[in-house]
Amino acid sequence: MSKTTSPTKVVIPCRISFANIWEPKSINGSEEKYSVSCLIPKSDKATLAKIQKAVETAKEDAKGKKWNGKIPPNLKLPLRDGDIDRPDDENYAGHMFLNATSKEAPQIVDRKIQPILDPMECDSGDYCNVSVNFYGFNANGNRGVAAGLGNIQKVKDGERLAGKATAASDFDEIEGDEEDVLGDDLPDYLK
Repeated sequence: MSKTTSPTKVVIPCRISFANIWEPKSINGSEEKYSVSCLIPKSDKATLAKIQKAVETAKEDAKGKKWNGKIPPNLKLPLRDGDIDRPDDENYAGHMFLNATSKEAPQIVDRKIQPILDPMECDSGDYCNVSVNFYGFNANGNRGVAAGLGNIQKVKDGERLAGKATAASDFDEIEGDEEDVLGDDLPDYLK
């Protein structure tokens, strides 16, 4: 499934949410970044264990480089519980999640590693493999482990999670040809 070699890098099989993967976006006035929320079922113990191991490795790496030789208390950690942190969002129920970000655009590919270029082909709700690199940070008094967004491989379609309606949910199919449709039911300005 993955070709990861770094001990702080994990390929996470997940459902993606809040997928700002096609254009960078500013969150609360911050620098524009690409980002995605990865929803991992709590039952996927193997993936959660890999993430925990990578986070622990990132802590050890940052201990000497960023935190003056010791791991500080109250670190901000990337893996969060959807039942606790997002209790009003049914999509997060029964899941752990993390938010991964990057200043650079991720490569987005299909199952055969072919590039996906149409934003409608990979979006919130789809099931993907997401490569994430964990690293320690110390910025403005905040210390913790962050999740760096790598690349995304779409595995299968999922029910759309974005708040915007689809065209299929807004409109009914129109039968017949254009002349039949443009009958007497139209307002005068469309005739």
